[in-house]
Amino acid sequence: MGRTRQSGTRDCRTRCGTRLPLCPVAALAVAVTLAVGGCAASGSASPAVPSISAAAGGQPTGAQSHGAGSARATALHAAAQCIRQHGIPDYADPVLTPTGQVYNDLRSIEDAPDAVLMTVNRACASLVAQANLSLKTEPPAPPQLVRAGVRAAACMRAHGLPNIQDPTAQTPYTPGHGFLMGGAQMPPGGKQSPLWKTAYQACRAQWTAELQASTLASLGNDS
Repeated sequence: MGRTRQSGTRDCRTRCGTRLPLCPVAALAVAVTLAVGGCAASGSASPAVPSISAAAGGQPTGAQSHGAGSARATALHAAAQCIRQHGIPDYADPVLTPTGQVYNDLRSIEDAPDAVLMTVNRACASLVAQANLSLKTEPPAPPQLVRAGVRAAACMRAHGLPNIQDPTAQTPYTPGHGFLMGGAQMPPGGKQSPLWKTAYQACRAQWTAELQASTLASLGNDS
């Protein structure tokens, strides 16, 4: 687990460490949005964005859903490949689930320097837009991740940290790193306090289960 919530944005302090703010990611997302808007304003036809969502007025047939899903997966891979080739080599392919959710390798984006993010934007904005990929947000936490987070939170409360809150589907999280944690939930001294260290050791199995449930591979089974 690793929850830290701030009003308006995440400061990305996960339960396993402190991360940098998301400002560069937000800038990249805005730039992608502008790129899409610019295409529309120019009068040229914008590329069709494949989707496995149901069209208005009815559900797609099995063949339609499979075809749209395959096209979306191909578009997501192309966007990821571009991102890797332009300065973020460890960026993992986003995961497209059977329900149409897309989980993104947020940590690789967060960790990239501003200059790299700007390079990625210039090179990959159109591919990111065609894939309908959000680089700064994740879908709501799926049930299996929430269940793992609730078990970890309950264990921490049972071991002397009563302010640890149960996560919900709306609690921010980072794939591979679990839920973010609000500062008010931490004991004085934070993760360096003896109380935290003792509770963490007692609940290591539950923490590990939460981290596993938050990996992209696990999120691909969002049930």
